[in-house]
Amino acid sequence: MADFDPVPAAQFIADAHRSRSPFENLKGTLAPSNFDEAYAVQEALSEIWKTDFGPVVGLKIATTTKVMQELMGIDHPCGGMIYKNRIHSSPASLKASDFMHMVIECELAVVLNADLTGQSSPYTAADVRPAVSEAMAVFELIEDRNAVYKDCEALTLTADNSWNTGIVAAQRVPVPADLELNGLAGKLLVDGAIRSEGPTDDPMGALAWIANHAVDRGRPLRKGMFVITGSVVATLPILPGEHFRFELENIGTCELTLEA
Repeated sequence: MADFDPVPAAQFIADAHRSRSPFENLKGTLAPSNFDEAYAVQEALSEIWKTDFGPVVGLKIATTTKVMQELMGIDHPCGGMIYKNRIHSSPASLKASDFMHMVIECELAVVLNADLTGQSSPYTAADVRPAVSEAMAVFELIEDRNAVYKDCEALTLTADNSWNTGIVAAQRVPVPADLELNGLAGKLLVDGAIRSEGPTDDPMGALAWIANHAVDRGRPLRKGMFVITGSVVATLPILPGEHFRFELENIGTCELTLEA
């Protein structure tokens, strides 16, 4: 890490997004050799992006499934940042021309009522549950820049903010302490027809993982921040003219239309 400068890699990624260049793995002196270096690039990228996109107000967790981890050649999730100016309120209408190739994930987001700055042992799901006061149904917006997934390297994916380009968020709702957040039923409707269904899968485990990760990186989660905890249905693209409606049991409904 002492010999790796993350700033040129971060600038390369920022320039690639600005010029709408297809995704490519970082190479040569720009390429991180481990996840510490990849996250250092992501953090340097945040210093560039916060000028346009505002402060980081939430975190995402990516590659949570074994299938995606095997595809990327890793055995753990990856994290990313969500910026204030990239939050859209549901119902949202976005322009297809603002993206190269956007795909959507349907997620439970949880909002914190306390700082998670670390403790004597790593956080567990039970440790972080009392810090959750509100939740919301969200779409995660993923800009993969027409990547060929089987060729993507996990280190570059991580450096590139795990491809997060914002969220569409429904209204926040209070979360009673006794509400079980695991196994909530989710349903995605496309133009009024059910496209996919699935349950939330260990969202507090996801929150614990990202909280520990944030502490390790020296940028812990703070009260008022939120975490999106992983998709409840398969990731899929949204096409111009389509209307997506995500219904999440006990939490709410999120809606998005992509305009041509």
